[in-house]
Amino acid sequence: MTAARRVLLEPAFLLHQRDWRDSSRIIEFLTRDHGRVALFAKGVRRPDRALGALLQPFVPLAVSWSGPGDGGTFTGVELAASPRSPAASCLMSAFYLNELVLKLLGREDPHPDVFEAYAQALAGLTDPADEHRSLRLFEKRLLDAIGLGIDYAHLADGGARVDADTYYHVDPQRGVAPVTVDAGRPGAYRGTDLLSLAGEDLADAASLAAARRLLGAGLAAALDGLELSSRRVAHAIRSRRAAAEEP
Repeated sequence: MTAARRVLLEPAFLLHQRDWRDSSRIIEFLTRDHGRVALFAKGVRRPDRALGALLQPFVPLAVSWSGPGDGGTFTGVELAASPRSPAASCLMSAFYLNELVLKLLGREDPHPDVFEAYAQALAGLTDPADEHRSLRLFEKRLLDAIGLGIDYAHLADGGARVDADTYYHVDPQRGVAPVTVDAGRPGAYRGTDLLSLAGEDLADAASLAAARRLLGAGLAAALDGLELSSRRVAHAIRSRRAAAEEP
């Protein structure tokens, strides 16, 4: 008889949890070495179970379980490091990260690079000044990791390097192509902005704005029609704020 698999103190972040039966939960984690896993946490909602207090999003954890990563039994959790919460104004962006991982990363598909990118993005969201750059870098790294990223530094046809002073079109599924007419029209991107994204610099507002459009198109193609609830909620919050500020 094969012994049940046991995983001890695996670095992880909680992505989502929902109640199951009277006192339990089903919890989805992003783990470093096992990818996204869904575990049955039995009895964690009982008042005498202190473990439940640690099971919060955006907290660096070390989790243990037995059985498979999809449907295994959660057995323990510890803090892996001192938690640093996202800034209040960045909280929706942090939930957006979680939703991207849930929608685009398959279960039990290890991506240590995504885990590291996620941890770095959360660290960036502790400072509102770093919010947009942190989001763009995570989006790029996630798309690269799942094989849907683009080489923004080279032309898709022939591989010539992008010139900083030239304009280009970008197809989210095919890559970069030269612009032959009307370089300033909408949809054309400066080479300098493409190179900034390729090199993960994004040090100015123009390159960040271009990266948001470029990566947004790539994510839309990857999501293939799936809606992100965090985007809908963030849009509703912005709309309410704008309405409240009207004279």
